[in-house]
Amino acid sequence: MARAVGVPDEDAVILADALVDADLQGTSTHGITRLGIYVRRIEAGLVDPKAELIVEARRPAVLVVDAADGLGQVQAVKTLDRLVPLARKYGVAAATIRRSQHFGALSYYCNRAAASDAVLLAMTSAEPAMSPEGSCEPFFGTNPVAVSFPTGKGYPVKIDLASSVTARGNIVAAAKAGRPIPDDWALDPDGHPTTDPAKALLGSVLTMAGHKGYALAVMVEVLASVLSGAAVGPDIGSMYKHQDRPQNVGHFFCLFDIAAFVEPERFRARIDAMIDRIKASRRRPGVEEILVPGERSHRARLENERQGVPIDAATLEELKRLCDEHDVPWMLEAAQ
Repeated sequence: MARAVGVPDEDAVILADALVDADLQGTSTHGITRLGIYVRRIEAGLVDPKAELIVEARRPAVLVVDAADGLGQVQAVKTLDRLVPLARKYGVAAATIRRSQHFGALSYYCNRAAASDAVLLAMTSAEPAMSPEGSCEPFFGTNPVAVSFPTGKGYPVKIDLASSVTARGNIVAAAKAGRPIPDDWALDPDGHPTTDPAKALLGSVLTMAGHKGYALAVMVEVLASVLSGAAVGPDIGSMYKHQDRPQNVGHFFCLFDIAAFVEPERFRARIDAMIDRIKASRRRPGVEEILVPGERSHRARLENERQGVPIDAATLEELKRLCDEHDVPWMLEAAQ
C-alpha cells in the first residue's frame, strides 16, 4: 500500500516493519490501524513520501535533522542509523528532528538500538491532547519518553510511557469500539471528568500523576520541540483534524554506546542479575509473578507470532477500501 502512494521500496519496508512491530508487541494503537491516515495525508500532499533527510552536524556527535515532512518512522530510522556510528566513536550521540510526523511507538527505535548493544533515550512531542495541570485546554501532546536496555533474557527491558495518564490512542480505540473510558483518564471541553471517549477527544487527556506528569511533559516539549525548532504546543498540526497543513512534530534522540561505559557482556550480566533479584522479591498477596518492563509486550509478541495479530473489523474495512482505490491486491481475510 505504501508503495502504491509513492513511498520508495526501501522506505515502505521501514514503515511496514514499524507498524507490524507495534501490533506484534500489543501496541495496536500505533500499528496498522494508523496506515490509513498516513496514506490520506500523503494523498493530500501533507506528507512527502520521497522526502530526503536534511542533516546539519553542529558538533561531531550532534545532528540537527529536518525530516522535510517525510514519513515519521522512515526519517526516524534514518536518523538513528546516522547516530550509531557517531555513538560508537564518541560514546554518546544526540539528534533533534523537526518537520516530522506521528512516528508510531518510541519503543520501536529504542529496541533497535538495544539489539546493537546501545541505549536510546527517545522523546517526541505530539498534537495537542493534554492540558497543563490546572487547565482544561489541550496544550501538550501525550509527550512520551522511552528507553530500552539489552539483556540476556531474550527480550530488552523496555520503558515506553506517555506523560499522560493514558495514551490518546487508547481513547481513540475506545471511541471506535463504542466503549466508555475510566473517569480519571480525561476531561470534557468544560473541564469535567468524563467516561465518554467522544467528549474526551474534544476535551483533554489528564497528566500522569498530576503535577509530575505535567513536569515530564514540559521536559519532553522543550527537548523535542523547542530545542529542535519544531512546532510547539497548540501549533503542532493534528494528524486527523488538520488536513490543510503539516504536523511539524519534533523528536529528540540521545544514543549511548554501552561499550563506552562497560563491556556489553558485563552489562547484560549485571542487568540480568538485577532482573532476577526483582523477580525474586517477596510478592504482594494475590500476585503470582513479578514482571519487569518489556516482559509483557515480549510475551504478547510471542503469542501474536504464533497465532497472528488481531485486527478490528473497522481497520480491515479501511485497509480493503484503500487497496481497492489503489489497485492493490487484497491479501487479508477475516479469521473464522
